[in-house]
This record gives sequence, structure tokens and C-alpha cells, in this order.
Amino acid sequence: MKKIGLASDHAGFELKEFVKSWLDAKGWEYEDFGTYSTASCDYPDFAHKLALAIEKGECYPGIAICGSGEGISMTLNKHQGIRAALCWMPEIAHMTRLHNDANVLVMPGRYIETEVAAQVMEEFFGTEFEGGRHQARIDKIPVK
Repeated sequence: MKKIGLASDHAGFELKEFVKSWLDAKGWEYEDFGTYSTASCDYPDFAHKLALAIEKGECYPGIAICGSGEGISMTLNKHQGIRAALCWMPEIAHMTRLHNDANVLVMPGRYIETEVAAQVMEEFFGTEFEGGRHQARIDKIPVK
């Protein structure tokens, strides 16, 4: 696994700090693209940095967090090489990897407890893309 990319806004900062400790416990490398505090900020500033790093092959996969998870997901998914999936339960994380080959896990910082976030990450990182019929669908996602 390459270095995992991380990004959040102020509403996702505390959960991102938990994610970093979870990754440290696994011994996995990561790069934090910000934000670095709970001071109010704009999620697109950090989402774009993460997306560009993934598209350049510098990081893979990514984890992104904002208050609802929606804004940072929308921003990430504007990038052609990103398939960001908003996950708030392990079963969704499983399916987004299995069928959609999601390359960014997005979590809602204001609406998910750390215990559930840990389960979501376990499922996301523990599930491989199934391929097959799903690859043709993924190939149709980018705007050409």
C-alpha cells in the first residue's frame, strides 16, 4: 500500500486525528494535507490537495472528512481520477470497495463515532475490488 492521503476541514479535524492514531497503530504511512486545527476553513482547499496527490500517484488511497461528508465528497469527485465514497457504516464501505473501487473513503465527522469509524476503515481497507462487470461501469464514470 502506498502512503494514505488524509484531508479534512475544521468539522472533520477531530475525527482525522483519531484516524491518524488508528493508522499509526497499524503501522501505515500517511500524508496529512490539512486542515491542522478546528479553526474555520474551506474543505475544497484540502480536498483538491488530496485529489491531486492521488491522481499523481503520490498517495493511495485517501481518507477525507468534513462535517456531513457531502461537501468534501462533491469536491473530490470533480477530479476525473477520484471515486470518493461517503461511508457511515461498514457495509457501505464494503460495497464501495467491492463494486465501485472507491479510492477515497469519506466519513461524516459530525455524525460518526470513532468506534464506527474504525469499523468502516477496517472494512474499506480489508475489501478488494471485485472487478469483472463492475470495471466496465467504472470505466464509464469519467467525463470524456
